[in-house]
Amino acid sequence: MPLHTESWIVYLNRLGVDPDGLVERMHGKRNDEIVRDLFGDGLSEEQVFEHGAAKERLFRERMAPRLNEFLVPGVVEFLERHGGAHKAVASNAEPANIRFVLEGAGLRRHFETLVDGHQVARPKPAPDIYLRAAELLGARPADCVVFEDSPAGLAAARTAGARVGAVNTARVELPAADLEVRDFLDPRLEPWLQQFNSR
Repeated sequence: MPLHTESWIVYLNRLGVDPDGLVERMHGKRNDEIVRDLFGDGLSEEQVFEHGAAKERLFRERMAPRLNEFLVPGVVEFLERHGGAHKAVASNAEPANIRFVLEGAGLRRHFETLVDGHQVARPKPAPDIYLRAAELLGARPADCVVFEDSPAGLAAARTAGARVGAVNTARVELPAADLEVRDFLDPRLEPWLQQFNSR
């Protein structure tokens, strides 16, 4: 998220657009929603797409040499530790960015399926993306644990009926989580997950 924010600021500054309140306006939303919020509703679909695509190109340029630096601490070890669990990525991020991060960090092999906000009728904060991910995993949403870092994502996971762990990487207020951790090194995380395995 910090690099997405930084990339939007650079992009908006180039165009002379005030990035005031950017974090609140962008967090957990799809690019088309962010672009319309920042530039207004008078854009064509092609213009909306191009603004979003240009910002994402800038993001990938800036991220490529620093990808591992931006991984949430402990996430690689966490995924290795839970190698037997069925896992999906359900993200409002652009599909190209999802693939870029997962493949660049060598994490793609940990996930059976990827669901992005363009594959469902309604993006987060609607629950559609998590309902679809659970369906593809062959699981009931109530049997899923979702890790989220945005208020919109938390709302989506909660409405879907999943258990919700907040990973507060952006240091924002994250309501309605069953557990809130700073990263995947938090010692409370594994005991919290164990309680579900014992049921």
